[in-house]
Amino acid sequence: MLNIALTGNVAAGKSSVVRWFGRWGATIIDSDALVREAQRPGTETLGAIVRRFGPDVLRPDGSLDRAALRGKVLGDDDALAALNAIVHPAVRRRRAELVRQAAGRGERILINDIPLLFEVLDPDEFDLVVLVDAPVRTRKKRLVRRGLSADEADRLIAAQLPAHRKRSRSDIVIDNEGSLDDLKQAARRAWSKICELAAEGSQQ
Repeated sequence: MLNIALTGNVAAGKSSVVRWFGRWGATIIDSDALVREAQRPGTETLGAIVRRFGPDVLRPDGSLDRAALRGKVLGDDDALAALNAIVHPAVRRRRAELVRQAAGRGERILINDIPLLFEVLDPDEFDLVVLVDAPVRTRKKRLVRRGLSADEADRLIAAQLPAHRKRSRSDIVIDNEGSLDDLKQAARRAWSKICELAAEGSQQ
């Protein structure tokens, strides 16, 4: 099984690529879904978040107020590191379990959708790293169109490693500077390469 990490800075277009890879035959592990699972009401992880950041990160129904939590960690490296130290061990354990299950089913291509791959994990844990990238100015415009203020967009972008530091450590880079059709064509080329590598691996 080819175990791939797919990453990309915020608003780079990664989610579209993940959807296409899934339609084209990949098994997907969504890290954001694993984070939400780890932070459900009643979990040890959510309890640790509340102890560290205060009860005001909870909604009235006891679920996590993600916007409130984001406001506490954006621009605060220590707070962000503390949050990662709480959340990511649980996510890693769950991902490892899902990887074992996929391998046991005989899956051929596994895509791990990991937005913060370079920030919180070792890329060398994966057989292949795929990066979806777009210029900062383009990503900021997309975030503002989604409803963020310019300042919020700047802080969200600054909270992640610059893309140029990720490109050199990635095996495949999908650039997203044009239209959605352009992105899909680039994703299709990347998918063809992935399938070739998977086929080569199955013959060894």
